[in-house]
Amino acid sequence: MLFFKKAFGAVRYAIPLTGLFLCLLWGCQKKEGRPDYKVTNSDYVDPFIGTGGHGHTFPGATAPFGKVQPSPDNGTAGWDWCSGYHITDSIISGFGQLHLSGTGIGDLTDVLLMPTTSAMALERFGKPRDSLPYISRFSHQREKASPGYYQVFLEDPKINVELTANDYVAYHRYDFSEADQGSPSFILDLGYAINWDKPTKSEIKIANDTLITGHRFSTGWAKNQKVFFAIATSAPMQGYMLGIDGQSIPGVRASGIKTGGQFFYEKESVPMEVRVALSTVSVENAQMNLEQEGSDTFDAVLSQTEGQWHKELDRIDVETPVDSLKTIFYTALYHTHLAPVRFSDTNGEFRLQNDSIAKINGKGAYSTFSLWDTFRAQHPLLNLVQPQRVDDIIRSMLAYYGEQGTLPVWTLYGNETNTMTGNHAVSVIAEAYVKGFREYDVNTAYNALKNTMMGDSRGLKPYREYGYIPFDVLDESVTISLEFAYNDWCVAQMAKDLGHTEDYAYFMERSQAYTHLFDKTTGFMRGKSSDGNTWNAPFDPKRSDHRENTDYTEGNAWQHSWFVPHDVSGLIHVHGGKEAFVKRLEQLFNESSEIVGENISADITGLIGQYAHGNEPSHHIAYMFNKAGQPWRTQYWVREILDTQYTTKPDGLSGNEDCGQMSAWYVFSALGLYPMNPASGQYELGSPIFDKAVLSLSDTTQFVISAKNTSSINKYIQSASLNGKPLERTYVRHEELVSGGTLDFVMGPEPNKSWGLGNGKR
Repeated sequence: MLFFKKAFGAVRYAIPLTGLFLCLLWGCQKKEGRPDYKVTNSDYVDPFIGTGGHGHTFPGATAPFGKVQPSPDNGTAGWDWCSGYHITDSIISGFGQLHLSGTGIGDLTDVLLMPTTSAMALERFGKPRDSLPYISRFSHQREKASPGYYQVFLEDPKINVELTANDYVAYHRYDFSEADQGSPSFILDLGYAINWDKPTKSEIKIANDTLITGHRFSTGWAKNQKVFFAIATSAPMQGYMLGIDGQSIPGVRASGIKTGGQFFYEKESVPMEVRVALSTVSVENAQMNLEQEGSDTFDAVLSQTEGQWHKELDRIDVETPVDSLKTIFYTALYHTHLAPVRFSDTNGEFRLQNDSIAKINGKGAYSTFSLWDTFRAQHPLLNLVQPQRVDDIIRSMLAYYGEQGTLPVWTLYGNETNTMTGNHAVSVIAEAYVKGFREYDVNTAYNALKNTMMGDSRGLKPYREYGYIPFDVLDESVTISLEFAYNDWCVAQMAKDLGHTEDYAYFMERSQAYTHLFDKTTGFMRGKSSDGNTWNAPFDPKRSDHRENTDYTEGNAWQHSWFVPHDVSGLIHVHGGKEAFVKRLEQLFNESSEIVGENISADITGLIGQYAHGNEPSHHIAYMFNKAGQPWRTQYWVREILDTQYTTKPDGLSGNEDCGQMSAWYVFSALGLYPMNPASGQYELGSPIFDKAVLSLSDTTQFVISAKNTSSINKYIQSASLNGKPLERTYVRHEELVSGGTLDFVMGPEPNKSWGLGNGKR
């Protein structure tokens, strides 16, 4: 049933229309049509890298760490559509406002909008893609993306769609000028769901002729997700249809499990701009976000957001004659700035999973903490290039701790998903503390670390009882034990600095848990029984079983036996010394890439031998040669990974992006350093690929890395100097880096096997 406009009376959210002819000419106007245009680092970013293969990224628009991520959704269920989009698809079912970047589980895609010109059957809303009435074909030839901007031409209704966003509000622009029939309109489908997500309650209300409000509650990966929205249009609607669970209803309000609507506009009102503000708290807060952050035009917001991206991507300036390396690097840097996301409203409020409303001191709260992945390199990178956000991130974690009694494991939209192993908020907070961040309650933070690791959940009870987790007590016992051991070491570092000597001794002793699991006979970390006398058998180090009846998480013994980043010297010792350690480590990269098992994890990708770069447990391994006296092998294998695991194509990531970790590895390693043990405050040196890189760490501080003669052949460090003095160790300290200065390498085609053996000397 179609209801026409009545006298609404409320104030209209009018948007002046500008940029009538922008549409598909955006890229040409921006660059090719302007001879005075200066290429920026943003111009090297290709958001389509990672949308193919198993990268699981989205190509849509967002501000750095933005609250909203408007992006196209194909409507296809499946692992490779965790972000809602995959480059192999040719259908768009709509444009959701929230998206995940590179995760291995699908959720979000909330508040789906889709422009069209024909009245649609409401009974077909909220259905699987093949039953939806409003889907459209599209071609990648008429699709573009850049930081803060996305554009696509929908072939069936012949509508051009553009997306942008600022920190709080998603902006859509629909151009109907090529459509040959019908009336301009757009769909709002709150019953739309894909992968894990399922709506539990939703509502649409016509507030006035330019404002639509409502909410969508759902369960899925995030068990208690609540999204409130306010949608403003640049033109008044001339009519609308509303439906509940497939049935048309009269009136200005629809409330049920699956609600939907279609909103009609005059042909003269094109192109039309639509602004979408979200909140986890209330419709009132969504309207507040809209009023405070959604008053500008599409073009104005696009310009502002592009300016934000220019600023963030200019924090690292690299020099190389190879443009493809710049494309890979700056796309990687871009991907590291998509998560965690701003979660609080403009007044600082946000919802916790128990439905209480929180507010923290600072600039805002964050969510989407993929910590099993990002503690390794993405958070260490943010400590360098986004120091202004770090304290807010920690305060956010402490807010979640205050509600649930443990630090977050994998927080999605304010919900603890308990996904993956370990408790790596412990690492993130300890690392930040070690690196000098203090704008939070330090005592509360320390107690959060200690109480989390002294709890009973997630395997901590048997870990504390046995000193490791027995395989006959809990699956994934080896991985969980090794990660808890590292978490313990992190707690110990903070305890030591705060003068908690007994805690320091206790957690340092627990951090030796790996010694219980190392089998000298096979040379691997293996599952051990609760009586301490039996190894889990039969044993095949190449065997992988996903989630059940396994000692390892998303991997096998080859990949997980190296996770002792806090005590590499101890790991070398149990192997029988440096020579034996190096021999086994080299074998990892040269072993056959066969993986065996009945339920092999799909995450084991990017194989070089048994090294699996497509999943995070392998990311630190190549740097361990440094600690065994053969840094030239680190240089060789790091360069091999850089060269083979990243490309400029849509499938240019060898595994899930995982909220920035896959890309953070590249950013660090391309510069020539990596946080092998993040909370140590040290960065191991590898093989820099750029002639020069300038890290702008503040308005007045720069750290410059140069690599003389570096090339695809000249991958080996011949010599190095720090601030003009010879450097004979294989790492630099955080305080050395953030103080500013120079790190100069001389590179060559053959390894200098005597460099880097200075045992901590300059």
